[in-house]
Amino acid sequence: MIIAPSLLASDFARFGHEAARVHRSGAEWLHLDIMDGHFVPNISFGPQVVRAVRPHFERTLDVHLMCSKPEILLEPFAAAGADSITIHVELGAQVTPLLWKIRSLGKKVGIAVNPPTHIAEVKPYLSKVDLVLIMTVNPGFGGQPFIEECVPKIQQVETWRRQLGLKYRIEVDGGINDTTAVECARAGADTFVAGTALFGKPSLTTAVKRMRRLTTAAGQHASLL
Repeated sequence: MIIAPSLLASDFARFGHEAARVHRSGAEWLHLDIMDGHFVPNISFGPQVVRAVRPHFERTLDVHLMCSKPEILLEPFAAAGADSITIHVELGAQVTPLLWKIRSLGKKVGIAVNPPTHIAEVKPYLSKVDLVLIMTVNPGFGGQPFIEECVPKIQQVETWRRQLGLKYRIEVDGGINDTTAVECARAGADTFVAGTALFGKPSLTTAVKRMRRLTTAAGQHASLL
């Protein structure tokens, strides 16, 4: 199980310090939500922030582009130090060339799906990606409640992974805390983006270890059923 604290929930005045804190916590990934104010109704940060935190986090920088024109951002984020770049299936005809572009930059490739979008929209791309990100809130702002209706999407993507013999990771993002992370792990998720549920705890290290322990146990139990 991979735990990916979301920088969106960190102290914006101390990005380098916060990235180093995530690194010390043992979290495998650091998740960066990139919002452009068009695709979603909020603005977060750009490639400069990725470049700033890169020296402070030696593991995977997981960049999620919630942007209407990701084609102009792929190279800047790759150059800034992103390891994995995820774009949205809702971009339609742009998706295939975007996935190939990310791969050509030598980065891991992800595809995300929003709560209102049918999960079947991602199926044509499954063999082309390393990661499927299932949004469990409507993207744009942190701290939203988990949408239970998204759990069957996780189950479906996990079923396809087994049926097709693929190895993409199943990531969830939105309202993820210890309780909802366990629910998602039972459904087949193996990568968990969490913001306030981790950064809001007195000890980030303890929170990361606890979420990893709980999701690992839930995933192992589900595999025995």
